[in-house]
Amino acid sequence: MAKSRKNPGKPGHINKPVRQAASASQARYPAIDSLRGTAVVLMIAYHFCFDLNQYQLIQQDFYQAPFWLGARAFILTLFLLIAGISLSLAAQNEGGQSRLKRLLTLAACAALVTLGSMLMFPQSYIFFGVLHFILVASLIGLLMLRYYWLNLVLGIVILVVGLYFAHPVFDQPWLQWVGLMTHKPITEDYVPLFPWLGVVLLGIFTGKNLLARPDWLKHNSPGQPMRGLAWMGKRSLLIYMIHQPILLAGLSAWSWLSLN
Repeated sequence: MAKSRKNPGKPGHINKPVRQAASASQARYPAIDSLRGTAVVLMIAYHFCFDLNQYQLIQQDFYQAPFWLGARAFILTLFLLIAGISLSLAAQNEGGQSRLKRLLTLAACAALVTLGSMLMFPQSYIFFGVLHFILVASLIGLLMLRYYWLNLVLGIVILVVGLYFAHPVFDQPWLQWVGLMTHKPITEDYVPLFPWLGVVLLGIFTGKNLLARPDWLKHNSPGQPMRGLAWMGKRSLLIYMIHQPILLAGLSAWSWLSLN
């Protein structure tokens, strides 16, 4: 497999132009932040509809209806593809201390999600949701940053295996985080390694291609409508952690007022 070390003019060999681009643009890419912000808006809209359903203000089947299953898959794919792209971009600017801080923050937030879901949904609490997955996928992704084509190949293989292969051995509780189960576990949010790690690896591959084209990444002057999305994209983890409590508090207040 080709590694990014020589021949910087080829798409698979990008270390030299990457360093030049990194020194020029330092860490933030508004185009990527705007795309992540778009995913944040879609996530909030999805969760708001989910909460309306929980409060019986609408009647929708979020667990079986093709529209809602497709919407969740699309939003999650967008988030995880951007997560992979961001791993590639951050690798050129992020030091070890910043990386450790980011991983510890993710771990703390994932633990809070688990604890909060235990209080709200004791029978279906979140044991391996999107934040747990991103934490593990980030650790794996760091090992894959040195590769180019291998990310593309493994990404496709993991996607295909995760979508079309299942075995009862993976139904055991201690293996459910891997995926490949014959049935979905009882949990409010479930993002296993198979097939979703494939999306992250494809994101890393995409990020390397973007870094090979520094002129595109340096074209970073979003218009006014995009600045709000970029602002949200920069704060996606914070928004993820607080948006549901805010939505639920608002709906609870509205329900209380409507009954009084």
